[in-house]
Amino acid sequence: MAEWIRWNGNAATITLHIQPGARKTEVVGLHGDALKIRLAAPPVDGKANAALLEFVADRLQLAKSAVSLIGGQTSRRKIVGLAAAPADTEQRFLP
Repeated sequence: MAEWIRWNGNAATITLHIQPGARKTEVVGLHGDALKIRLAAPPVDGKANAALLEFVADRLQLAKSAVSLIGGQTSRRKIVGLAAAPADTEQRFLP
């Protein structure tokens, strides 16, 4: 089991390390105990956070309302909550 994902029934939290302002949005791999994601959005006015939540929802084929930012609003280290995470969440994020 990956360190960056924690399950609570069918809900989960994922720990992410974000690199905003990248050329394209993509999963890079592991960064310590977090999954590293490069975001094309700039880190201004919450644009990177909104882009991150949209990317996670799209990657997991979840409604945007099922994905929320729990911690790290102004940090590169983010905790994202998934209301109903698919069982193969870990595999869907592998680069």
